[in-house]
Amino acid sequence: MTTSVGFDLDMTLADTRSGIAAVYDELSARLGVLIDSKAIITRLGPPLEQELANWLPLEAIPEAVLLFRELYPELGVPVHTAMAGAVEAIEAVRAQGGRIIVVTGKNLRDATSTVEMLGLAVDEVVGAVFGADKGSALARFGAAAYVGDHVADIEAARAGGAVSVGVATGPYTLGELRDHGADVALGDLTEFADWFAGWRSAGQLW
Repeated sequence: MTTSVGFDLDMTLADTRSGIAAVYDELSARLGVLIDSKAIITRLGPPLEQELANWLPLEAIPEAVLLFRELYPELGVPVHTAMAGAVEAIEAVRAQGGRIIVVTGKNLRDATSTVEMLGLAVDEVVGAVFGADKGSALARFGAAAYVGDHVADIEAARAGGAVSVGVATGPYTLGELRDHGADVALGDLTEFADWFAGWRSAGQLW
């Protein structure tokens, strides 16, 4: 059976903080509304609409979402960078004949553009899903593990019947990831290849 592993995107495979901050800063300027991008990039993960609700009245959110997504390809995607260990983590799965799915809350267009710009060799990208809603994509793909930086990614792994691998590169510490039920907690993706090799050698079946 083919090895399959799922990965979150923002702050798991890709450091998107500077790009997202730039888009929020431009959005703030155009709307004439205070939006604290420095605060926002410390808690990436939840849907865009949920974050905007902290800064705008509900009736203004749909238009702000459209403007944010209009700005993102030019201001956001080009300055994204790969997280430390991201390429090596993907290569570790590939070395075992594995397949990789990216499942993210980011919309599909910008998620795909980010993956392609960073040269990440993945098999499928699923966008605009968060928390347990990611589970159906993971299950359909047959992902045996799901790697993410957010506690909602633990819920995603559970919903998809996958092992939850937390990385402390987002808003949560190792201890907080463990406390929320992560099956495995890593400091960052530079630790993934060794964990993955050990997990495979321990006789995990796919």
